[in-house]
Amino acid sequence: MPVPKRKCSKARRGKRSAGLYKSVSLAGSCQTCQAPLLSHNICAACGYYKGVKVIRTKAERAHERGQVRQSRVQSMQARGNSPIEAHAEEEKSA
Repeated sequence: MPVPKRKCSKARRGKRSAGLYKSVSLAGSCQTCQAPLLSHNICAACGYYKGVKVIRTKAERAHERGQVRQSRVQSMQARGNSPIEAHAEEEKSA
């Protein structure tokens, strides 16, 4: 069975477990919405990074989809079709 050649020093032993007890702390807050935020990360709540809009958030995408759906329903109603009837016709043709 292998046996260590020399005693492991206290410093070397301590280095092994040095990272085990670290805790992640929030570094700050977003400049635009004041949500808690890790440093050097895009804010998930508003999509800004250093005051510049970088990504579209989930809420913005949902709002845009709702507007598209609403415009489709209005165009169907203008043609005289109800959305439910149009959906039923699509299922029959498929």
